This record gives sequence, structure tokens and C-alpha cells, in this order.
Amino acid sequence: MSGGGLLVAGTTSDAGKSVVTAGICRWLVRQGVKVAPFKAQNMSLNSFVTREGAEIGRAQAMQAQACRVEPTALMNPVLLKPGGDRSSQVVLMGRPVGEMSARGYHGGRQESLLGTVLDCLERLRDAYDVVICEGAGSPAEINLRRGDIVNMGIARGARLPVLVVGDIDRGGVFASFFGTVALLSPEDQELVAGFLVNKFRGDVSLLEPGLEMLHGLTGRRTYGVLPFRHGLGIDEEDGLRVSLRGAVRESAVAPPAGEEVLRVAVCAVPLMSNFTDVDALAAEPGVVVRFVDRPDELADADLVIVPGTRGTVKALRWLRERGLADALVRRAAEGRPLLGICGGFQLLGEHIEDDVESRAGHVDGLGVLPVRVRFARGKTLARPVGEALGERVEGYEIHHGVAEVLGGDPFISDDHGHSLDGCRVGGTWGTHWHGALESDGFRRAFLRAVAARAGRRFVPAPGTSFAALREEQLDRLGDLIEQHADTDALWRLIESGAPRGLPFIQPGAPA
Repeated sequence: MSGGGLLVAGTTSDAGKSVVTAGICRWLVRQGVKVAPFKAQNMSLNSFVTREGAEIGRAQAMQAQACRVEPTALMNPVLLKPGGDRSSQVVLMGRPVGEMSARGYHGGRQESLLGTVLDCLERLRDAYDVVICEGAGSPAEINLRRGDIVNMGIARGARLPVLVVGDIDRGGVFASFFGTVALLSPEDQELVAGFLVNKFRGDVSLLEPGLEMLHGLTGRRTYGVLPFRHGLGIDEEDGLRVSLRGAVRESAVAPPAGEEVLRVAVCAVPLMSNFTDVDALAAEPGVVVRFVDRPDELADADLVIVPGTRGTVKALRWLRERGLADALVRRAAEGRPLLGICGGFQLLGEHIEDDVESRAGHVDGLGVLPVRVRFARGKTLARPVGEALGERVEGYEIHHGVAEVLGGDPFISDDHGHSLDGCRVGGTWGTHWHGALESDGFRRAFLRAVAARAGRRFVPAPGTSFAALREEQLDRLGDLIEQHADTDALWRLIESGAPRGLPFIQPGAPA
């Protein structure tokens, strides 16, 4: 018999579905429940590689960590990786199957995947007590309902109760809740059990009259009001929405261990992927991380990072148009610290042969690393382990570009000192490995090397554990659910499904 389940939908994108899903997962696992996350279809440039070598959204990997289980491709069977405004790479069961326009995908391919995603969900429900599913965007996107496989399509197919999350910090949350239900067909409305208010600031008693009116208008209750909390936006889905300027997340509250701080500037390249790579730096006391898009913003940076991108050639063109390319070349020539990760590593090389991603053919790189890159049709997906700067380092690889390193010093090596990936020339490092900075010993060694080159009296804090900080964040999400949601009512919903006899709200949509 399949286990219990719940679909966490939202009134909008970025309403907090991923965070609420992770919070419910962590609350359940602390109650001794065997729980797994699931998102049928994810559109994201932030992805992760599972131990079996499958690519899934980082949000689902984070939710699996909240469940204290290993992530698998079953948890995110369809991943769409945007390559521009109108096309995406389609990743099915962890493997890329081709590029597709939005019209082509929504025009038929998406609907054909409903059986696949329902099968994945059923396999998870057979293996776990509970599966907490996350929707995408809004279930009330009536133009896309016919082919939907991630919101009401999956809820209908698996008979899942639906909890709709609304971000009250944006305003208009009551209208959004009511309108979301009212735009659904009678069959879909039967599964919408109620609402969860997210990011509330102030006195909850002032909100209660509105919640009672909403109940009267819709026949559906509110299952909780979660207060606004800083620093909970972990492993977000969409790198396209990241702010160009301002600190990344929140740096640790603890004061610097040394006399000075270390300033890190991250170039906000187009189609930025896995910007979560810099989270581990932002967690270090005394490290200030910000995204930048102008050459003058590199001047006072002790370290500049060119991050991963789904469009290496496009990012290279963007850097040149903005004058950032010249600033990076000067920086490298002066020996000032510079790090390229994945696509950022590729564009720091001498040249790129790309007949796959951009189809631009031969393109000159910035020429600061002795590397030549050729794009292969097959994608490298791996979870390597090695050694760098005398410390063990783990990472994950997601790239079509194959790098031929022609010189410089090895960056990451195996146990016998043979180069595994990347290279270093002076103060410039490059690697294909995402997540390497999450290895605490390596991160500290790297920051010491950066501080020495930058002439900063910065000392990495000796006790910072990124894994422990991530666990603390996930526990905070679990605390939010436990302290501010009606967990008894949530459990009944998960176990027994949506209440029967929920009223139909006009006008509805065609079935």
C-alpha cells in the first residue's frame, strides 16, 4: 500500500514552496517518519549530481538532506535547464535528452511525461511512509493546465491533497489564495485542502479576521502562518533571479577571526548556474560575498569568482561588452586572486570549440589559463573526490565542455599527485568542480592562499563546518513548521487526503 502524501503548491513562483517543503520534511523526519521529497518537473539552473550520476535540481537535493536520505533521480524526474528565453535543455531521469522550445515542450512533450512522473512518485510512495511533493509556479496557470504534470496534474493523478503557500510579504495574499482556487476546475478544487501564509511580519492577531473571512469564502482553512525569517533561502531554484548586487544570503554573525575581512566579488554572468557554490564562502566569518556586473566593482575585491553558466560563449560576450573581460585579464596579469568555476573556468582559457551549446564554433577565450575547451554532445556528470592545497576535496561535475590543460600547475589531484581537474597560474585558479568550497579544510586552505596573495590579514575561522551550518538551517525550517503550523491538522491531511465536501468556488475552469 502506498504511503501518505501532500503537494505543496504556491500562489506564485518564489512563494516559498521549496523552503516549506523542506521544513515539512524535516519536521516529519524528526517525528520518526520515513519521508522523501518529490518534484515532478523543475526549471532551474541550480542542479546537483546524485551518487548514481543523475542530474536533479539542487532544491530537491536539499530537501532530501532535510529528509536525511540520499537524493535520487526519482525525486526530480524532469529538469528543465533554460538556455535562453524560449528554449531549455530537457533532463529526463537525470540524463539530458535534448533541447526544446517552450512551445514544443508545452505543446505535447510535457503531457507525454505524466506517466513517467506518476510512476516515479508511486515508487517513492511504496518505499517511504510519506512523500512531500512540491509544485511549480502556480496551479492556476490555466493556459498550461492541459499538459500540466507538476501541479494539479500530479495531484489528480495521485489523489494528493494540496496545500497552497502564499507570500504575504509581496502583498495581496488573500486575493491570491481566493483567485488560485477559483480558477481551478471542480475536480481540481476538490483536492485543494487549504492555505499556508509565508513570510508574515507583525502581530498574527491582526491577520486572523482575514483568515476567518477567507475560510468563509472558500470553505478552506489556513494551516499556519510562518513568520518572516532571514537567511532561509537555501538552494533556490533559479539563478536568473539572483540580485546583481548585495550580500549573498547572510554572512555568519561571528566576527572575523583575523584583523581584516576578505571581500569576494562574483560576476553575475548570464544564465548563471549553481551560484550556490559561493554559499560556503558567505558562511565564513569575515568573508563578504556580493554579485557584481561592473568593472569598477572588482577594484576592491580580494577574490573575484567567475561562476558556472549554462551559456559559456554568451557569458564571454557579456563580459566583453561590459568591460569586465579586460578587468579580469588585468587582474590575472597582476597576480590578484581569480577563480573560475565550470563555465567560468572554460572562458578563462585560450579558446573554445562549441558546436553544441551555442553552436558558435571557434571562440577566443580570455587567455589567462593555458586551457583549450571542446564541447562534447555527451554531458559529464560525476561526483569526484581528490586533493587540493594539501586537503581532501569533494565536488560534482555538470558540463559539456572538455578541457585540455596545456600548462600551469595542477589544481586538484588524486592521491598519487596526478592531476584530476583544473589548473593554476599565479593567482588564477580554474576547476570544473562545483561544490568544492563546501569541503571545510580545502576552503580554509584556499582562503589562506587568497588572503596571502591579496595582502589581507584575514584568518579563516578554524571551527566553521558548512555541513553543520546547513543542518542548522534545515532544523530552523523544521522549527518553523513545528512552531507555527497546525501539525496535527497537517498530519491528518497527509494521512487521509483532502477533506470531503469542500465547496466549489465560482467561476472555476473547464475540467
